[in-house]
Amino acid sequence: MELNGVKEMTDVLIVGAGPTGLVLAIDLARRGISALLVEKSDRLFPGSRGKGIQPRTLEVLDDLGLVDAVLRAGRDFPRMLSWEGPDGAERGREWDVIDRFEPSEQAPYANALLIGQSRFQEVLHARLRELGGEVLFGTEVTGLVQDAEGVTVTFADGRTVRARHVVAADGGRSGIRRALGITMEGESVDPKPMLVADLLLTADAIVDDRNWHVWRGSSQGGAVLCPLPGEPGLFQLIIQYADENAVPDISEAGVLERLVSLTPITEDQVTKVLWASEFRPRAALATRYRDGRVFLAGDAAHIHSPAGGQGLNTSIQDAYNLGWKLAQVLRHGAPAELLDTYEEERRPIAAGVLGMSTRLHRHRLLGENSLSVEETRQLALGYRGGPLAIGRAGVLEAGDRAPDGSLPGGRVFDLLRGPHFTLLAFATPAPAITSARVQVHELGAYEAYGRGLFLVRPDGYIGWAGQDAAGLHDYLARVGVTERP
Repeated sequence: MELNGVKEMTDVLIVGAGPTGLVLAIDLARRGISALLVEKSDRLFPGSRGKGIQPRTLEVLDDLGLVDAVLRAGRDFPRMLSWEGPDGAERGREWDVIDRFEPSEQAPYANALLIGQSRFQEVLHARLRELGGEVLFGTEVTGLVQDAEGVTVTFADGRTVRARHVVAADGGRSGIRRALGITMEGESVDPKPMLVADLLLTADAIVDDRNWHVWRGSSQGGAVLCPLPGEPGLFQLIIQYADENAVPDISEAGVLERLVSLTPITEDQVTKVLWASEFRPRAALATRYRDGRVFLAGDAAHIHSPAGGQGLNTSIQDAYNLGWKLAQVLRHGAPAELLDTYEEERRPIAAGVLGMSTRLHRHRLLGENSLSVEETRQLALGYRGGPLAIGRAGVLEAGDRAPDGSLPGGRVFDLLRGPHFTLLAFATPAPAITSARVQVHELGAYEAYGRGLFLVRPDGYIGWAGQDAAGLHDYLARVGVTERP
């Protein structure tokens, strides 16, 4: 039943239609879980803000049926170009802001993809609609009350909805987090304010779309212009102020004044300022990710420096971790304790990534660009030693990311794609599994895994591993995979 377009009862209410909320809604929709995604704004976020999709996130998008559309909408990161001379109009040196890697059998998506957040969200929204989902715009949450059976949520217009669980994906200033009384612990990464804006520039502007343009700045600060895919002349502008007490003017006139003062671009070469915002880089982590039936995800749980493009990617992987666990509890009889593992797995990951992005930000403030950022790809992150990681076999340990590889007639990722568990038996007889929720594949020896049995979770990590099946069936029961007698 619906009430003015809002379901009176839903399995999951997701608050916030940014990348985190959209990915979670997509994952739940493909699992047949009833989810309502609400957004207080009247449209998707209009600016670029986060603009880098890391290789591990591309693997997530592959599983969700999105990677081809995202690759078409994005582009490779351009090389940095410094502009020199008294008027900033002389081309200086070029360098790569990120390490470049070649695709491999185990990691087919080798490098980060450049795509503005607004364009990325459009692709996500289109996929959600393909799956029958939608965003309820102009819907602001003003209150929530929990009980033993669910959560009653009130909207600004007085409507209410009942949900079995609520996920707060409403950003760094999360109203849900504040209502729950959950605090953030962290530090200022850089006390000097920054301005970020999206601009349309004319073809005769000094910049082109082949480089990421840098003006090191003066006593007023510095400026960076990064070309964005999607429209000719579209750039993201980032301005670093030199004065800690500066108050950025994010009006169109204020953005133009600052741009013209720091670069050789003239005011008449700016067709339009599409969006602008200001921020002070900081790193912060929620003291907990859960309060009863309410979960925090994305920026509501962790706030990052923009260095290394980690915030958006860590947020998407929050959603990917939580989605399958909600489905197992809501539809497949998994014990409610499975949901405790969301915080147990994701909070340590966020803490580590926050430390790395903060180090990277401060490193680059010193003008040093030799720091290896292989870890920004997030391919090495995993859950070893975590509550859902049991055993080892071959060259892998439970908790590791399941690598890709070529197989007769396809790839490992082809076997993993979808909302199921996957048992990979490499050069080892596979035990009988009677649940349709586990797909079993007997395969020849493959060096990226070695010999053994590997149960891959729906989010692409090895949950259980062993040389034989001892303990496998107990593990399946623990995560809500019921086998027929």
